[in-house]
Amino acid sequence: MELKENERIDDLQINNLKIIQNKNWFCFGIDSVLLSGFASEIKKNSKILDLGAGTGILELLLSAKVEGAKIVGAEVQKEVADLAKRNIKLNNLENRIEIINENIKKIPLNMQFDAVVTNPPYKEKNTGLVNDNNIKLISRHEIEGNLEDFIYSASNALKDRGTMYMVNRPERLVDIFEYCRKYKLEPKELQLVYSRVNSKPVLILIKATKNARKYLKVKGPLYIYDDDGKYTEDILKIYNKI
Repeated sequence: MELKENERIDDLQINNLKIIQNKNWFCFGIDSVLLSGFASEIKKNSKILDLGAGTGILELLLSAKVEGAKIVGAEVQKEVADLAKRNIKLNNLENRIEIINENIKKIPLNMQFDAVVTNPPYKEKNTGLVNDNNIKLISRHEIEGNLEDFIYSASNALKDRGTMYMVNRPERLVDIFEYCRKYKLEPKELQLVYSRVNSKPVLILIKATKNARKYLKVKGPLYIYDDDGKYTEDILKIYNKI
């Protein structure tokens, strides 16, 4: 496949999957990889929705981790959605993955899914460092949809007892729980992610089920690096390198 300016192809090191990335845009990070591992319990042949698909990284990873899954990715930025479509074509996954160029607030309500995954913008509007690159700005800040919009859309898109999987920052935890309860998504699992032992958590992974009973399981901590600065065995398992 012909590459455009500032693009490169990266090997995802799972099922021979590859991804085209634009170095001037928001390239995927370990948060998407961790979310794909957290959500890999989704049952085979499930119908999955990704809210805020970016360049399609979660779609590609979940196609390898969830047997027979049919995946729809919603991405508001046309240029980014177009690249996601090229990534699906690059990996010959058109029969399993569909990318739609749409704001997550406008997902048709007749599309009912078994699971929703989402790696939404972490920063509230008008907070933190603001990037002049509009694509990076929308990827990092709540410009086209805020946290409540993502959770509301996830609830609307899910079947009864369907499950949402989200990665976010620890400082958004209270807001996430509040919006989940507001829209009938009961938090069922929480896992804190740390760079290293004795450091502060840098990410949170949350599983919430629609119309479920109250019961929250807090999983053990997930450490990214060991004392030598190498990936821990838990991270390598997620990357499928063990």
